[in-house]
Amino acid sequence: MKITTLLLALLLVVTACKEQSNEKEYQLDALIALKTPGNEAVEYALKEISKGGAIYLEADEKLPLTIRRKVSDGSITVTLKAEENLYFNFKQLLHSSFKHEDCQFFMPGFWYRRNLRSPDRAPSFHTSDSWTVREDRLSAPMTAIFNEVSGAFTSVMRIDDFRHEALSTHTAGEVIVSGKTSIGYTGFENLEGESAISFGFPYQETPRTYIRKLTLAEPVEAFHYLPEGTLMELTWQIREGKAAGFSDFVRQMWEYGFDTWRPEPVETGFSDSFVKETLTLYFTDSFVSDKPLKYNSGELLQVATCEPNGRAEVGFVGRVLLNAFNALEYGERNSRDDLTGNSRAVFNSYLEGGFSPNGFFREFVNFDNHSETDVYSIRRQSEGIYAMLHFLQYEKNNGRTHVEWEGKIQRILEQFLLLQQEDGSFPRKFRDDLSLVDSTGGSTPSATLPLVMAYTYFDDDHYLQAAKRTADYLEREIISKADYFSSTLDANCEDKEASLYASTATYYLALVSEGEEQQRYADLSLRSAYFALSWYYLWDVPFARGQMIGDIGLKTRGWGNVSVENNHIDVFIFEFGSVLKWLSERYGEPRFTLFLEVISSSMRQLLPYEGHLSGVAKPGYYPEVVQHTHWDYGRNGKGFYNNIFAPGWTVASLWELLTPGRAEQFVLSSADNTK
Repeated sequence: MKITTLLLALLLVVTACKEQSNEKEYQLDALIALKTPGNEAVEYALKEISKGGAIYLEADEKLPLTIRRKVSDGSITVTLKAEENLYFNFKQLLHSSFKHEDCQFFMPGFWYRRNLRSPDRAPSFHTSDSWTVREDRLSAPMTAIFNEVSGAFTSVMRIDDFRHEALSTHTAGEVIVSGKTSIGYTGFENLEGESAISFGFPYQETPRTYIRKLTLAEPVEAFHYLPEGTLMELTWQIREGKAAGFSDFVRQMWEYGFDTWRPEPVETGFSDSFVKETLTLYFTDSFVSDKPLKYNSGELLQVATCEPNGRAEVGFVGRVLLNAFNALEYGERNSRDDLTGNSRAVFNSYLEGGFSPNGFFREFVNFDNHSETDVYSIRRQSEGIYAMLHFLQYEKNNGRTHVEWEGKIQRILEQFLLLQQEDGSFPRKFRDDLSLVDSTGGSTPSATLPLVMAYTYFDDDHYLQAAKRTADYLEREIISKADYFSSTLDANCEDKEASLYASTATYYLALVSEGEEQQRYADLSLRSAYFALSWYYLWDVPFARGQMIGDIGLKTRGWGNVSVENNHIDVFIFEFGSVLKWLSERYGEPRFTLFLEVISSSMRQLLPYEGHLSGVAKPGYYPEVVQHTHWDYGRNGKGFYNNIFAPGWTVASLWELLTPGRAEQFVLSSADNTK
């Protein structure tokens, strides 16, 4: 790709025409690359020529197409008409006038600030300070630049119906797409110290393309066929403004994106009761009863068979204890002795043999190779305690107590208090003897939830004080710095779950607080929520015929991208739906409840049942790694799943989405029980 070099060498400064005397002027550069099959593409710098009141983009030599550009009210409309059959890639640059060194960058669901939490094997400033990517990587097809010095920002967002996608035979170099695509590109470039937004059609990715987890490849530039006499229209929107900081900037960009795309719920016909009934097929079919620990097999399963294996994982992607509680609660309400019997077998087996010598959960045990992890995580341990406190509160509400279980949970919590660092954070990973393996605090908010729950369940203020210290850390080091990272365990980068957990954690603290203190926690939850929301798709990515999840009819709006490293979408939501509803009511923000309806409806789409297996082998095993862009976790690529998946957490996530208000109910129930 020679766009930057060529444009700078020619020193083209093109100012868009003014439709009215008060129309803002934008400094736009343009270039087109034309390719003759079998030959390298030729790039042509374009300049504006006024003809009959219209603005045309022309090169120094005659080209086999006409290009007209209209800029009005912040909208850029480019019309291309072919005078002969041709293959093209059209490029533009919007100059920001910002110093590149003063700027932070935002491509929703993919790029936050400078992606410096990500390794150099994923897109980040570690590799380059200029990046362009395919639009379908992003939860909204937008790039925005924020000047931290002045507070000014500039964004460009593509506007289209995005109905088409086509396959390409290569992943790098110059490629001709095999049919019609709607996917263009967007990004940012450093133009000799000035930041510019780079955008065009069809897609390109520079300086590298991200094809697989931690795998950067050579750049790619796609060419679209435009037959003789054919017109193509491309539209982008420019927005400029001011923000009080990066968090306020992200808030404004999310609200702008939501108001522009106005996503609607997806009609599936799947009621809450039907979804839960179908998911119980996972509870029954995946149950493993012939091992010392009983569990629902939900981690590292083969998509093609969904056969159980020997891997039992308490939290994270296995969610053994939370699935057991969900099955128990559903089973008792619906007279399902099979579910209740299996669930109680899980709890009894973990009570008997599910703890380390120092009292932690044996959070990951592999019975297939007779091994288990000796490195524990604050996240899995927290998720295990969370599930068990729900179980204990449910049992207490029904007149049943479990003194031994309560003692086990209190012992882990006491270890938590020893693990908490002076700054209020919790280490990401540690060993049974409390020695630290990863002291970074990105996973800290996962510990807040069980600490708040333990405070209300055991009526012990020590746990609440520890939870408040986590909030102090979150506010000081994560939320105020807009630096959400490393909450997930299979990546170490900017990720959705860090902001989602931060929002949920401070929501929990708000539920048990009053007055100014409650307002403080609510405000923190709100600030984090915008970052979490920015990972969720506002638009529907197109798929090519033959890309399975596209053939099924998946609409991506409402699904969330995962992280910079793991560039796929999934149904991670858990209690965040309840958080959005609570925040919406408290702050009078209707966008949250409207988008929650989109999320809740959309995440049902791939529910596998007889006659609608959605590409997995068995009913109830909800898919996980949904590969929606040109990237794969290891196998298969866009429009397919990876060959392995973890339905343990997807089932648990959807179940909690369809069981709103659990935290509020838990706080009320435990408060009643301690009176």
